[in-house]
Amino acid sequence: MTLICDELISVMTSPLYTLASSTGKLLATSTTHLVLPVLAQTGGTNELKQGFQLALGIIFMFGFIWGVIKIWVGANAISKGDPDGKAGIIAGIIIAGAAAIMGALFSIFGLSGGVLTPTF
Repeated sequence: MTLICDELISVMTSPLYTLASSTGKLLATSTTHLVLPVLAQTGGTNELKQGFQLALGIIFMFGFIWGVIKIWVGANAISKGDPDGKAGIIAGIIIAGAAAIMGALFSIFGLSGGVLTPTF
């Protein structure tokens, strides 16, 4: 951190023609100090995978509820004679079963390593 402060002081007291090169050096120095701690804090891909699984679990939980509601509304529309109710039922099935559908597609095309199991 003191290295960055020293660079700032030298930039502030430099003549205008050396300002561009000093600013470039300051950016390179400060970027290096910011990137290295972030890279050192990564615990590995397992924690990242668990984070994605948790996020997918939450998304699919809401998606399943939304899909069931769409199916219910579509069935209600059909009972009232609306021909668009069938489309609502099909959309609800796709929304509610999105996790299973995508997992099956990934496995069919040989990408089963990319399938994440949603966790709650």
